[in-house]
Amino acid sequence: MDRKKVNSSAIRSVGYDEHSRVLEVEFNDGRINQYGGVSAELHRRLISAPSIVSYFRDNIEESFSAKRVKG
Repeated sequence: MDRKKVNSSAIRSVGYDEHSRVLEVEFNDGRINQYGGVSAELHRRLISAPSIVSYFRDNIEESFSAKRVKG
């Protein structure tokens, strides 16, 4: 999955596959997690949020289960 670099204190890049509804997040420590069932709208809101890491923690991390891909 292609990820785009983001300006965040804890998240390095974010990718999204609209067909499978999978959000992929690469953290600054090298971990990569995938979150299934994420809507395209939620992805759009994440990448346009003033604080990506705050939006992620409030709306994704606690609402969707993570599958660790790396790290």
